Amino acid sequence: MEAPPDNDVLWARSLHFRHRDGSPGLNGISLGVREGEILAVSGPRGSGKTTLLRCLSGQLPVRDGEVWFNSAPVHTLGPLARERLRRDRFGWIDPEPALVPELNVWENAALPLMLRGTGRRRAKAAALEWLERLDVGDRARSRPHQLRHAERQRVAIARALAPSPAVLFADEPTAPLHRADRAHVLRTLTAAARSHGITVVLATHDPDTAALADRTVTLLDGRRVHTVQLPDSPDAEGRAACSLSV
Repeated sequence: MEAPPDNDVLWARSLHFRHRDGSPGLNGISLGVREGEILAVSGPRGSGKTTLLRCLSGQLPVRDGEVWFNSAPVHTLGPLARERLRRDRFGWIDPEPALVPELNVWENAALPLMLRGTGRRRAKAAALEWLERLDVGDRARSRPHQLRHAERQRVAIARALAPSPAVLFADEPTAPLHRADRAHVLRTLTAAARSHGITVVLATHDPDTAALADRTVTLLDGRRVHTVQLPDSPDAEGRAACSLSV
């Protein structure tokens, strides 16, 4: 079993995954993510973006292929070890904010830190810092049901950033936001990642969002693709042609 390059914090080789209904999710994906890099995973709906993030983060067990984090194999870990890895080293942002309704805003944002054993005062201070950066600090004592949908998503993003994870997985993190809000939140997220040395794997179908990344990997039908723009000619329709990279 070949170990990954030393400068790759995440490394995957020949990932294959099938959903429960038998449909393919990933078909031979290999990639590396350097420490501190912001990597965008782009592609249309159903291309395998979310499945790839879930395999890299240990949410989905890999049965065919390899996933490595900091030169340690994730694909050989059992369920409890993968859960500890996600709790202690990874952050996750969903397209839809999943907040605990019984907790107020700052408690939701501080929850991952307190689950790690961080003291309440320190966890609250870190949570409030990120809530302020994301312009929801004034809602710190509100309950989730009192917030607008976009505000709840900002809280979910603050919750993911507060523990300063080694790797942040963001699955269409600004999908619920208006375009103006989206730009501000993305700038905050990417600036925070760079200043704190957080590696980000960002799934998006939005070219403007992908443009903020250091590098983009494009998926189509569970495979990596390279898009080549063909020149206009009388014999061609001027459309982009895709060549598979496996």
